[in-house]
Amino acid sequence: MPTYKAPLRDMKFLLNEVFDYPRHYASLASGENATPDIVDAILSECGRFCEDVLSPLYQSGDEEGCKLENGEVTTPKGFKEAYAQYVAGGWQGLSAPEAFGGQGLPASLGLFKQEMMGTANWSFSMYPGLSIGAMNTIFLHGSDEQKQIYLPPLTEGRWGGTMCLTEPQCGTDLGQVKTKAEPQADGSYRVTGTKIFISSGEHDLTENIVHVVLARLPDAPKGTRGISLFIVPKFLPDENGDVGQRNGVTCGSLEKKMGIKASATCVMNFDDATGYLIGPENQGLECMFTFMNTARIGTAIQGVGPAELSYQWALDYARDRRSMRSLSGKKEPDQVADSLIHHADVRRMLLTQKAIAEGGRAMLYYAARLADHMVEGHEQGDSKKAEAYDDKLGFLTPILKGFLTELGYEAANQGVQVFGGHGYIREHGMEQIIRDTKIATLYEGTTGIQALDLLGRKVLMMTQGGAVREFTLKIANFARKQLTDKRLRPFAVELLKLTAQWNVLTVRLMLAARKDRDVVSAAAHDFLMYSGYVTMAYLWARQAAVAADKLEHGGADAAEFYRAKLATAEFYYERLLPRAQSHATSMLSPTKNLMQLDAEHMAFLG
Repeated sequence: MPTYKAPLRDMKFLLNEVFDYPRHYASLASGENATPDIVDAILSECGRFCEDVLSPLYQSGDEEGCKLENGEVTTPKGFKEAYAQYVAGGWQGLSAPEAFGGQGLPASLGLFKQEMMGTANWSFSMYPGLSIGAMNTIFLHGSDEQKQIYLPPLTEGRWGGTMCLTEPQCGTDLGQVKTKAEPQADGSYRVTGTKIFISSGEHDLTENIVHVVLARLPDAPKGTRGISLFIVPKFLPDENGDVGQRNGVTCGSLEKKMGIKASATCVMNFDDATGYLIGPENQGLECMFTFMNTARIGTAIQGVGPAELSYQWALDYARDRRSMRSLSGKKEPDQVADSLIHHADVRRMLLTQKAIAEGGRAMLYYAARLADHMVEGHEQGDSKKAEAYDDKLGFLTPILKGFLTELGYEAANQGVQVFGGHGYIREHGMEQIIRDTKIATLYEGTTGIQALDLLGRKVLMMTQGGAVREFTLKIANFARKQLTDKRLRPFAVELLKLTAQWNVLTVRLMLAARKDRDVVSAAAHDFLMYSGYVTMAYLWARQAAVAADKLEHGGADAAEFYRAKLATAEFYYERLLPRAQSHATSMLSPTKNLMQLDAEHMAFLG
């Protein structure tokens, strides 16, 4: 069975040499204990846990799946023991406040942990991952009493958490939520309704599950303005804060899914369940989405993770599997045939995976620095700082989430292609990666929703193109500094062209949308993908600049490592970045070719 190896060398290259995280952590109040030695130890220990404990459960968990009997969900064999080790290691509270039992380290360390866990076993990582969303919501919007009751056991990992949004009649359009909350004399509420697609809604890993639920109060305004947020635990806490009587919350069924089968995705029924209002009435969406940008970074990891895992397995296979001779002559004359890795087309697929995995990781780590500042602003009560960094993240996160998950899915498919027919066979695990990662393009908002959020809201409505101007100025300033270096000049020149084009495209779409509102929806996907390719180009250029400097002056790694970075950057610019131009052409195409065909004439059957 293939295994996972934590990419610590690449992670440390980004942290220490590209983004200077040691200096970044030194500037944060929460970074006092995030010294280079501590960070290195955390990453190494987490890597071992993922390699030795989580990775071996990846395929077996998919084969076994979760089971529902009498309202109780059983996770696959080995998951309970792995979760117990996770809790014993203190991993859940890594970035949680010390006041509630956490270690108080920067939020970005939690993302690096999540990357390794998610790559080794995404299904497992979803259980503690959903709890973090509940923890963040309660920390920011809960009362002092709610924080004292729920945050310590959630931080410890003894209790789990969920976020209950979607209902049978609505997905992204939460204005259609029908779940009701009736106020009671004691200040609690009776919550009644059905939620679907609830990850970790029921399982056997924790002694309690805290559901954070969207519901409507009586006489609430229609639409999204009339939604409130409630804490609805599986078991009501007793007077000591321990597990008390069972609440009116049950799992009606488990979804039969394409992938992530070891993650319990539940239909949850709330039948006069006792709930507690969190945050102001009718402001549930605002409370729920406070940390949505960090949640979307978390989902973007599921683009990088499968690219990394599929690449590792495909690379091993391409080195060992022999087929035919290289077109440029025998490479292994003593063998019956040359290894796959000597064939140019296989190299194309492998380098595509490598460029996506390492370029995507750089995009995540770039955004994680911004997330640290945003979280610190919230923790310190500095709303101005929190909002400023949330705005910066708000522009990047739909790009990360939409673009990286689409490319991660592509990379997973390339891995199957390297294996050929063996990739289609379950025992090799490659087809599982495809099935598991497809969901990443769908939940937390489909790629189309991310694209509309980016172009429609963040670029056109909220900033009138200002978000693009601000980010491209940063890229252009970097590129100009590289023009004098002959190794980096090709990257710099291309970046300068792209930054100018990105702004021109934005203005043209803005003007076109004034005459035809369908322009936004028609162009959004191409605009998002174009934005992703340019953003990744910027971060590949940054990696190349550091690699070139380290080759000249010496670095923490071997020269071969830095040469590989430069070669991969060159591959990205010459083989993948040209895709951006097809997206540029498509986004300016008139809406007529999409809208002129009558809906009833889309198909003629019979």
